[in-house]
Amino acid sequence: MKKVVWNNLSNIERTQLLKRCTRNEGEAVYQQVFAIINQVRNQGDEALYAMTREFDKVNLSDFKVSDDELSNAAVSVTSDNLQAINFAIQRIMDYTEFQLPQNSYFNSQDGITLERLWRPISKVGLYVPGGSASLISTLMMLAIPAKVAGCSQIVLCTPPSKTGTIAPELLAAAKACGVSQIFKLGGAQAIAAMAYGTPTVPKVDKIFGPGNRFVTQAKILCSQDLNGASMDLPAGPSEIVVIADETANPAFIAADLLSQAEHDSASQVLLITTSAALVEKVLITLNQQLESLPRKTIASEALKKSAAIIVENIAQAIAICNDYGPEHLSLQIKQPRQCLDQLQNVGTVFIGQWTPETLGDYVTGANHVLPTAGAAKTFSGLSVLDFMKMIGVQEATWAGFNKLAKPAQTLAGLEQLQAHELAVTIRQEVKPYVSG
Repeated sequence: MKKVVWNNLSNIERTQLLKRCTRNEGEAVYQQVFAIINQVRNQGDEALYAMTREFDKVNLSDFKVSDDELSNAAVSVTSDNLQAINFAIQRIMDYTEFQLPQNSYFNSQDGITLERLWRPISKVGLYVPGGSASLISTLMMLAIPAKVAGCSQIVLCTPPSKTGTIAPELLAAAKACGVSQIFKLGGAQAIAAMAYGTPTVPKVDKIFGPGNRFVTQAKILCSQDLNGASMDLPAGPSEIVVIADETANPAFIAADLLSQAEHDSASQVLLITTSAALVEKVLITLNQQLESLPRKTIASEALKKSAAIIVENIAQAIAICNDYGPEHLSLQIKQPRQCLDQLQNVGTVFIGQWTPETLGDYVTGANHVLPTAGAAKTFSGLSVLDFMKMIGVQEATWAGFNKLAKPAQTLAGLEQLQAHELAVTIRQEVKPYVSG
């Protein structure tokens, strides 16, 4: 992990330091994903079985999870694990229900009323990555807001293991969240299946969930097709910025940095601090903690792309953070809440030494699906609102129509849209009958 003094860097060096890891495989990935999508569209289930054999190295007779598999999963999960899953589900459920928007009604008192009606997206697809870990928390973060929003159809895809199964804990969590349409499908082919539908996999309207570069590319391509499905938000490797002063605990900081570094060799973690002495302590502790991690190799690669940055003051640290736009920000300073008004571009903020990012990943109740790679400058983290859409309602009385008619006609004329103007003019010639 590099150690630098911010004020000693040139603008070019600063830009380079904060640059995320990118893989130079863009065109190759695009072409491969494009071909996968077309194959799924043309061959349906046949393509899915063939790709599962090719990419997941497993030969399935049926990629839909049966009711028996779903029921048996919960029985095979230990009581402690099931208790933890249910605990997290309840906390996420409570906070998600708190976020539900209310329909609104506006009366201008001059004959015009405007309303906003919230409705769930009917059919949604959830993608939960497999690979080296079974991401139970990701399932909960996707399925619970879908359920709370009232989505009528929830489809889940997740890759099978080499034995053709899905972790019982994941299935138990899915059942507890009310998800019953589950398919043993991974990669770009799973996204294509949900976006376009096959004889077995239902077509959905919007797809949610993180994944590797193939999954992300598939979501982008399918969202650009009117016949496909829209997507949630751009996803990339995990990242965290820790802003700390001399009061921070070096061991806490080291553990927080490693918690994100262990996700992906392309992850990036940054420590921004006013204390050079703290940096030395953190780096020593970081190396000590790293040695005991099962994912040491992954975390080590991530740390090579990461940095400890020494700044003049906390204001400078906040400015760097806003320019970087991190997925996660941990404020481990004396008066963290005083910084909140200055923060502009952050996925989510963890305040103080007793709020590790791990709590947010699992049990605070907040959603951990967050914008990465600087997308926090324009995107928010996932919430129940992403599973809903708003319908606008407008109504004018005769009096309200007459008040708005003249400016509406004028603006239509300015835009040379005569039919727009006519739609107003033709009504002025008719006086409505008013009873009584």
